[in-house]
Amino acid sequence: MKALILAAGEGTRLKPLTSNVPKPLLTVAGKPFMTHTIEALKQAGVDEVVILTGFRGDRIRSHYRNGEGLDIKITYLEQKERKGTAHAIGMAKREIDEPFFCLAGDVLVNAEDLKAMRALHEEGDSTVLGAVEVEDPSRFGVIEVKDGRMVGIEEKPQKPRSNMINSSVYLFNPDIFQKISLTGLSDRNEYEVTDSIAMLAAEGKVLVHPMQGEWIDVGQPWDLLKANEKLMASMKRSIEGTVEDGAHIIGDVVVEEGARIRSGSYIEGPVYISAGCDIGPNCHVRAYTCLGPGCRVGNASEVKNSIIMANTKVPHHNYIGDSIIGERCNFGSGTKVANLRFDRRNIKVMCKDGLVDSGRRKMGVVMGDDVETGINAMILPGTVIHEEAVIGAGATAHGLVGKKAQIL
Repeated sequence: MKALILAAGEGTRLKPLTSNVPKPLLTVAGKPFMTHTIEALKQAGVDEVVILTGFRGDRIRSHYRNGEGLDIKITYLEQKERKGTAHAIGMAKREIDEPFFCLAGDVLVNAEDLKAMRALHEEGDSTVLGAVEVEDPSRFGVIEVKDGRMVGIEEKPQKPRSNMINSSVYLFNPDIFQKISLTGLSDRNEYEVTDSIAMLAAEGKVLVHPMQGEWIDVGQPWDLLKANEKLMASMKRSIEGTVEDGAHIIGDVVVEEGARIRSGSYIEGPVYISAGCDIGPNCHVRAYTCLGPGCRVGNASEVKNSIIMANTKVPHHNYIGDSIIGERCNFGSGTKVANLRFDRRNIKVMCKDGLVDSGRRKMGVVMGDDVETGINAMILPGTVIHEEAVIGAGATAHGLVGKKAQIL
């Protein structure tokens, strides 16, 4: 069975994390995000994946190549112009002539749900749409269901008719391509696949599967932390790297081959430590921390519930909590990241859409690639620091810090 993964977007709401790295390659629970998706598809019986690339597609191709490393066949299409989801899916018409899974590259989905969707399709021979019940459906495509079939869908309605939303996970028959050919431009001047699906629904050809497992739409930086927490919760202990005498490893911790844990390190799982990491001595790595390849966490440093990407250094007397840190950053001695307001209210973060409530009581920093901090620098809760910025010795960063900015 084949699957189409839509991975052409720029991920603008995740900037600065996606300024240099395409969203599907952002590290979550020790792997690029899209690797988790491919593994779930493989468990559901998919043996060939077509990846639709766009922004930094060269990096996606270079990373996955032909799929041999994941024991699955991978081929590629390129979407040079972004004209909407229907246009994106329609590009696969010549590649796919059988039922196929289709999902966005920024959606975390459970393999068991994919298996259930496949079983439902085989029983009913109709398109199957994965649906999710949420508290605030007004930000999504809201669907109406009757007797297990979709009878209507409305994008971001002011007054939703239900709490069931479109998960952007589908199992299509090839007839979707004919409906796409009939789909016109939407009010957003895009070709929307939901309009194509509505045509199928009008013919009674869309079954609905209520998703039972974890589903996360990674649209904002803090969604990466949520996905990381969910994926790491089921992680199993595996120690393949070097662990010195006097290091303490508690619970489900992964230490890849080539990583080194020095004496005095205290690591509480779930924690993922990638190849080439150098941890300790005398540091504390707390639960739900994911360290990318080549990271350094040194003496008297503490990291908690954070994603730190490749080759970033947290070398001495640092604290990082509830944060996402890009590649090749360097923290000066004594740099601290605050992650909690004194009034205990949710942390608000400056994003593309303005100041947004993260929904989290604890949220540290979102830091792009190649950022440097000086000794005793302070970063306040919810700060966003774009790539190549400098936070000088004793300086305080808050709000939004632009690319190559200097706070001295």
